[in-house]
This record gives sequence, C-alpha cells and structure tokens, in this order.
Amino acid sequence: MPKPANVRSRRAYFDCRHGQLHVRTAFPTTGGFDEKVTLVCLHAAASTGRQFSRFMPLAATQRSVYAPDLPGCGESDPAALASPAAAAAAVVDLATDLRLRQMDLLGVREGAAVAIEMAMARPGLVRRVVLLGAAPSLQLPPRAHLIDASKYPDDLFESDPAALLQVVDGYLCR
Repeated sequence: MPKPANVRSRRAYFDCRHGQLHVRTAFPTTGGFDEKVTLVCLHAAASTGRQFSRFMPLAATQRSVYAPDLPGCGESDPAALASPAAAAAAVVDLATDLRLRQMDLLGVREGAAVAIEMAMARPGLVRRVVLLGAAPSLQLPPRAHLIDASKYPDDLFESDPAALLQVVDGYLCR
C-alpha cells in the first residue's frame, strides 16, 4: 500500500533514560498548527514500532504519529527493567524531547499496559487512550477506550489498517 502523497515518514533515535529509543514517525506535509493531537503507537511485546508501518501513513494525514521501539525491543537500546512503568518513562522522555504538550496513545497488548501506565502517571500529557488486546485485569484510566481484539484478526495492522484507523479515529475525534 503506497503512502498518501501528503505524508512524510522518517526514522530517528531519541535519548531516553534507557539509552536510545528508535522511533518511526509519519506526519502531514502541511505540518501546520491545524494538526490534530499527536498519536503515539505502542507495540506488543514480541514486536516493534514496525507493527504500525501500514497504519501510520493513513493516520498521519492530519496528525503526527510516532511509533517507538520500546526499550529492549527492535533497534532501541536494551533496558535494565522491562516493566511497563520503565517503558512508559522512556516514552515520556520522548514526549519531553519532542516538546509535546498533549498526546493520544494507541497501545496493543503489552503496549496497552505501557499506555495505561503513562495515562495514570501523566494525565495532563495523555489526552485519550485506545487499547487493543489489553489484558482484562488491567485497570483502565479515564478517557480510555478498549477495542475488543477478538473482533479483529491478529494481523489487523497489516491486513486492514484503514478499518483500524476508522475505529481509532472514531474514539480519538470525539
């Protein structure tokens, strides 16, 4: 699937408390002040930010989208602590480096636990949270929306990213 003509994609490294975080980003070429709130995508444990590679260009037509490889995953430096709290702290470091005032989060499976941790620890920074495949035992923060993963195939980000975007945007744009 080709990316939309009005979207740019990049990869970069950012410093965090666990070394360097590898981050994929996609953003509208307009890059003006009319963008929606930035979206940060947090991957499942056995994956990387690449999990969102087909989804990001679609989501980035009206907002900046970031998908870090969480500490210890992919091309990010290894982390001493692989807990959701440690990963959340690294993503907060990314948000600080980017000077984000507010963000929306999309967390998949274990990435959902990281998103919840961030939303609880930094409620002023996190506007809304969308969770896909979150463990039923997790305590959901306010402004969180749980997507029932049983309704979607495991490869939803690859097979039908447009359908997922419609569900995610339906909640984030309220």
